[in-house]
Amino acid sequence: MRSGFVSIIGRPNVGKSSILNCIINNHVAIVSPRAGTTRNIIEGIYNTKDEQIIFVDTPGISKPLNKLGTVLNKKSGSLTKDVDAIMFVVDGSTGLGKGDKYILSTLNKEIPTILVINKIDCLTKEKLLERINSYKDLFPFTDIVPVSAKTKENIDTLLNVLKKYLQDNVKYFSDDIITTSSKYFQVSELVREKLFNYLEEEIPHSLTCLVTNYEEEQDIINIEVDIVVDRKSLKKIIIGKNGSMLKKVGTEARLDIEKLLNKKVYLGLYVKVVENWRDKENFLKNSGLIDE
Repeated sequence: MRSGFVSIIGRPNVGKSSILNCIINNHVAIVSPRAGTTRNIIEGIYNTKDEQIIFVDTPGISKPLNKLGTVLNKKSGSLTKDVDAIMFVVDGSTGLGKGDKYILSTLNKEIPTILVINKIDCLTKEKLLERINSYKDLFPFTDIVPVSAKTKENIDTLLNVLKKYLQDNVKYFSDDIITTSSKYFQVSELVREKLFNYLEEEIPHSLTCLVTNYEEEQDIINIEVDIVVDRKSLKKIIIGKNGSMLKKVGTEARLDIEKLLNKKVYLGLYVKVVENWRDKENFLKNSGLIDE
């Protein structure tokens, strides 16, 4: 048995969560076209008979606009210090950005770092070669692996590359565990994912979701989730005309939650206003969004 830890790092919206879900073959991290979807540290566990890889999907690193953003950047940076390998994920469809250069400047060159160029399904061979050339001299990458999380192209190749760097011979988790995220966190994230799918670009970053009640009965699980927004105008948007938006989000989230928990679910959603919640340290700590 060989095992190890791999940190997935990169700018927001390059497909880190999509690649993790593809590798684990399960929905362990929410996915959205909105930048900055991931807010917490998501651990996904890949198991075979002979290997175990613990993946850490970090929040995307970008210029922080509030206390929450500052803390998330610190979390992302700290998770590149004590791992066996780093997957530096970039968006092949958009190419090199200033954020890529900044992240690379913070990495420890002694830790094997694999350049993972995602979204190659959008690229011609010529454009892919151009992308590789633009990155390859910026950092001493140990490997360069072009992939597509959408089509799963080269995901097996990426896994084979990562297996070379596993340093431990300890099985950290049993085979039935695919994520260390709690079921409460996963439920709240599924609600947030559905909201992301329907709201305008700037709105999703102004909200968070928190499980406030979880009661499991013999035939059903009763769950209540608070959708917290930072101003009253957003509350009206999320509820929608005659509650239409909230009903649509609740229905879609409930179906996914039932798949996750393998049981019938009653889901109650409540929209609450906490002004400037992203800058309120006590709220962030009490909500588990930042550590004590």
